[in-house]
Amino acid sequence: MKNLRKLTAVAATALTFGTAASANSIVDIASADERFSTLVAAVSAAGLVETLQGPGPFTVYAPVNDAFAALPEGTVETLLKPENKGQLTDVLLYHVDDRKLTAEMIPNGSNYFKPVLASERLCITKGSAGVSIADGTGETATVVIANIMADNGVIHVVDKVLLPGTRPACH
Repeated sequence: MKNLRKLTAVAATALTFGTAASANSIVDIASADERFSTLVAAVSAAGLVETLQGPGPFTVYAPVNDAFAALPEGTVETLLKPENKGQLTDVLLYHVDDRKLTAEMIPNGSNYFKPVLASERLCITKGSAGVSIADGTGETATVVIANIMADNGVIHVVDKVLLPGTRPACH
């Protein structure tokens, strides 16, 4: 965990002082919010900073630090190792849609959505209780904060890291 904190600090510093295509890109917003320090470290380790600072549009389902901490012990540290960059990239791209989807644009009921990780699907359910996202493991994340607007898209804060796997069943 000590190495993760060090990597997180280095990544946050690099992102803060890096050149951004937009003053308020998704990366800029996440970098400025301590709740996303683990996500920022992962995006940096995967080499996706420049992409997510680009013009987009993007929708990012952004897990908070507590969501990463809830993964089995050692998972984050393992994913951040250079030899696991491909797997880390897949996990992160599972959290990104190449459209700008505000909460109001998500249809009521359960619907499949195709993230940038094109081989996978998410089942997003919108109802009176809010918006939830079922991942490929059958686990469900809840959107705890919707519609953080960026110049290149929108961020929806989720309480769980979404993981690829077999396709989730929408009910």
